[in-house]
Amino acid sequence: MASFLGMLPGDIAQGLIWGIMALGVFMTFKLLNFPDMTVDGTFATGGAVTVMLILSGVPVPVALLIAFAAGIGAGLITGFLHTVFGIPDILAGILTQFALYSINLHIMGGANKALSVDNFHVIVSLRYIPKTIITAIIFDVCVMILMYIYFGTEQGSAIRATGSNPHMSLAQGINTGAMKVIALALSNGLVALSGGLIAQYQGFSDINMGRGSIVIGLAAVIIGDVIGNALFGKKMNFMLRMGFVVAGAIIYYLIYGVVLWFKVPSEDMKLISSVIVAVFMAVPYLKEKAAHPYRSSNKEVK
Repeated sequence: MASFLGMLPGDIAQGLIWGIMALGVFMTFKLLNFPDMTVDGTFATGGAVTVMLILSGVPVPVALLIAFAAGIGAGLITGFLHTVFGIPDILAGILTQFALYSINLHIMGGANKALSVDNFHVIVSLRYIPKTIITAIIFDVCVMILMYIYFGTEQGSAIRATGSNPHMSLAQGINTGAMKVIALALSNGLVALSGGLIAQYQGFSDINMGRGSIVIGLAAVIIGDVIGNALFGKKMNFMLRMGFVVAGAIIYYLIYGVVLWFKVPSEDMKLISSVIVAVFMAVPYLKEKAAHPYRSSNKEVK
């Protein structure tokens, strides 16, 4: 138990940082209804750009802003592949993700790059967990406030309308293609920002650091959605929904910490992650099926 409690602050810190990435996934998966596979590559891009810029003497805030811009660029590519060239959404994301693998290798000049906390000033680190938690909370709150303001604007509402009903949005004169591109750009910008923070936290960037990040992002979104709906139901507003996305990322890493505490072999961790996501994704469906058995069976017959 002592070892688990010792791991707890680190799990919370990681969950808070990954919460930024989860907010990006929330933007595409929940608001836009777009399963964006780009994020696995964008997350690593954010880490690679941040580390290389810091090693070159660029201040950390500037490095993170450039990483955010790099993520926006990746999202734009996916958006253009989908809207301009008509490539299906999942395939467009996969193509960009594959391309980013080579780009990330060129950025780092190899498979990984170390970032020494002793030689460079970083804003989050494994060595300073309390400071990291406070910094990550500040980042999460700022991102949620900015998202809340943005999605209350005309353009933000158009993005939400596009995800809710694209055909009706198009009939109302909304350029749904442009809304998809903008949302994908902003989403991947947040993912890259999270990758830049994680690279500082762990002290290195790696070509594979984004592998499976879409699963973590989806887990955070779904866990937060299930818990938020259970607690607040229809009273859950947009800000609360985003807060529960961040909470979902923390809960995911707490579960991850429990699994590690039980000394589950490392090669089984991907399996465990998949099971966690599958369980939480099944909860809303099973709950609805139990509440309305006739309606569910009628859907299956159709």
